[in-house]
Amino acid sequence: MRARAGVAFGVALVAFLAAGIYLGGHPAKLPAFAREALTEEPTSLVGEAAEIIKDNYFRKVGDTELGNASLQGMVRELRKRHKDRFSDYFSPENLEGFNQQIEGRFSGVGLSVVSVKKGLRVVKVFHGSPAEAAGMEAGQTVVSADGESIAGLDSTEATNKIKGPEGSEVTLGVYDPKTKKTTQKTMVRAEVSLPNVEARLFTTNGKKIGYVRLFSFSEEASVQLAHGIEKVQKEGAEGLVLDLRENPGGLLEEAVKTASLFLPEGEVVVTTKSRTKGDSMKKSGSGKIVDVPFVVLIDRGTASAAEILTGALQDDAGATVVGTRSYGKGVFQEEHGLANGGALKLTVGEYFTPNGENLARTGGIHPEVKAVDNPNTKVDEARQKALETVAAQVTG
Repeated sequence: MRARAGVAFGVALVAFLAAGIYLGGHPAKLPAFAREALTEEPTSLVGEAAEIIKDNYFRKVGDTELGNASLQGMVRELRKRHKDRFSDYFSPENLEGFNQQIEGRFSGVGLSVVSVKKGLRVVKVFHGSPAEAAGMEAGQTVVSADGESIAGLDSTEATNKIKGPEGSEVTLGVYDPKTKKTTQKTMVRAEVSLPNVEARLFTTNGKKIGYVRLFSFSEEASVQLAHGIEKVQKEGAEGLVLDLRENPGGLLEEAVKTASLFLPEGEVVVTTKSRTKGDSMKKSGSGKIVDVPFVVLIDRGTASAAEILTGALQDDAGATVVGTRSYGKGVFQEEHGLANGGALKLTVGEYFTPNGENLARTGGIHPEVKAVDNPNTKVDEARQKALETVAAQVTG
């Protein structure tokens, strides 16, 4: 989840402020000797090390490269020391890609992916995309980009190797589990708008069941979801499946707005606790449009805002949850802009479901009805189980 902060910090400024923030106060409030120890020494030490590297390293190194490395090192230490998987540093280039994703657009080849050991497994190939034109299919795994393996990279770093300027070429190594072979596919990157909602009607056990899948909580996700729900309701849906599988989350505000489509006004959606931001409670607003039985379909890729929505619907509306357990994130981040055009995404607090559970501590949301899709079959077994579950709840 992303909340922007309009404060800009230079590289050196971040280096010495980090010490004061970590200790719980601003360095300016400390005695002079302590202030010098916590500010001047770290920054001068970083500067000294940078000069030594520039003067003596066997390859030429620039200020930008060293600055990025310094910031990445600070964040890496936070992640390691506090077991925080989510704080991150975005260079200006990476930040642009992150913001495009939040806005529901990017320049790339048109794939929805999830990180796996070998690289990035394809969840969806977007219609009209370069990837579709190249014959890529869901279930395949991208193992390399322009000849470089992406195995073991975090998802942000791996996807950034696939994204790039519109009109530029990228060659992906694609492993197909059906043929057990890896082929090289060259594509021309294009501006891709993410289709964030899939909506269709099924007939299951004699009941008309609406199926709506939400892929992310990017900007306007709640509006797009509302349109999908209204579509299937106009087609006569007697029940509804909300599919949040492989939904990595996104904006907290959109999670609250989507919950408002299902819940009466004033229901608690999520509570947050933060050392620096205080505690808060988010409640559903007006605008409920769902008046039929519904279930929520999740899996291990359901995270962040998707888990907040699932927890709210489970706790407040008694919705049946189908699938496998969710990711179990339980913390939220805030984005702080930097003077170099990049940003720090920092974990600033924890969130709790309406019943007071922190999903990082409970290991995620555990479905009442277990269901797993077999990617090697044409039938989506988990979706079918969800459709059958809600059909059994439809009366008449």
